Amino acid sequence: MSSFPDYYGLLNVSKNATTDEIRTAYKKESLKTHPDRLSQATPAEKKKATEKFQAVADAYYVLSDTTRRREYDALYGSRSTSDRTNDPSSSANFFANFASMFTGATGASAGTGTGAAPAEGQHPNAEGVFADVFDDLLRPEVEHHTPWWSWFGAVSGGGVGFIVGNVPGLMVGAFAGNRLGAIRDAKGKSVAAVFSELGGNQKAEILRALAMKVLGSAASTL
Repeated sequence: MSSFPDYYGLLNVSKNATTDEIRTAYKKESLKTHPDRLSQATPAEKKKATEKFQAVADAYYVLSDTTRRREYDALYGSRSTSDRTNDPSSSANFFANFASMFTGATGASAGTGTGAAPAEGQHPNAEGVFADVFDDLLRPEVEHHTPWWSWFGAVSGGGVGFIVGNVPGLMVGAFAGNRLGAIRDAKGKSVAAVFSELGGNQKAEILRALAMKVLGSAASTL
């Protein structure tokens, strides 16, 4: 294998980063590259984002677990700096060659939802990895179950949507806001489960709103 994926570089963390720092970094990087956020992207741009989104999920899958991280670090340390790369395509090569070494991992990072190893030669499910942190990002929205949040979300989302995109924006914003409110109203239903039921435009609006919240003004330029 000619190149070795630098998972620390892909997540923009140091090699000494804590598990919490790795989780925080994954939230940021996954929101930057989630293909559903790029509703207006060209097929080529979406393909590139999907590849990066998968590589970032691979990085989190490996580094969030104590056992997997130790095994990865042993390989990482044996590679020269010139062999390491942030190129997302290198992650596919890595899993094709080394995924079998993770079969003994035990999911030591409780609550990451990434304990199960993928089939040999395959990546972890990127959407499955993202679902866990997506729940975490919107956890405040599911702590109460008062029905009026659906209506409040619709009104708020519609107002923001109208400012951004006039009447079409109002309709999209109202629907997305209503769905987010419904997440808060739903008892025993995960945020990710509700999100998966939305259409592409609604997913894009919610992900962009989350990106603005997590990444700040930089999200508008990504």
